[in-house]
Amino acid sequence: PDGGQKRDFVYVKDCADVVCWLLLERPDVGGVFNVGTGLARSFKDLSLAVHAAMDKEPDIEFVDMPQAIRHSYQNFTQAPVERLRAAGYARPFTGLEEGVADYVRGHLATKDPYL
Repeated sequence: PDGGQKRDFVYVKDCADVVCWLLLERPDVGGVFNVGTGLARSFKDLSLAVHAAMDKEPDIEFVDMPQAIRHSYQNFTQAPVERLRAAGYARPFTGLEEGVADYVRGHLATKDPYL
């Protein structure tokens, strides 16, 4: 459905926290770790969170998926985080609405968001 494609949106501060945790708390652990919330959310959810953070009424217009990518587009991605959790990372991840609000209000809405 329109806007129903899902991704595991993860807040950049959480990504940084995981990297720091691995470097400082678990330098003995190597390999590749998926960093994500383990919960897929829709692009529509993301758009609604942005509108809410900006105190704006949602005004979403859906467009057709380009024919050239329909056959290869991933409609659902969600990070398997079992390996990260098994390594001992137990901190919660920031929810979509909270992370978007923090980014929009604490960064994009500032006087000079590009610094």
